[in-house]
Amino acid sequence: MKVENMTSNKGNKIANQFIIYDDDKVYFQSYNTKIAMIQDHYIELDAKYWNYSKTTSKYLNEFFKIFMNISPKEIKANIKDNTFFLTNLN
Repeated sequence: MKVENMTSNKGNKIANQFIIYDDDKVYFQSYNTKIAMIQDHYIELDAKYWNYSKTTSKYLNEFFKIFMNISPKEIKANIKDNTFFLTNLN
């Protein structure tokens, strides 16, 4: 398992926003809460926290931009059509 801070456009570490690599899974964690998990093209979002705050949403969007190259609008559409699954990641 490997944990790293997300980084800004200038390369600075962003406090409390993490990417976790665990075998074939990658997670986005905000503070102490797992928000999203990607395994191949299977996606889970924490049902309670995926849209918890402006900060969480900002970095969740960045996470999906990096790993899936999708927009915030596409994230919501994938949740609506059950392509992304809402579950309890915590």
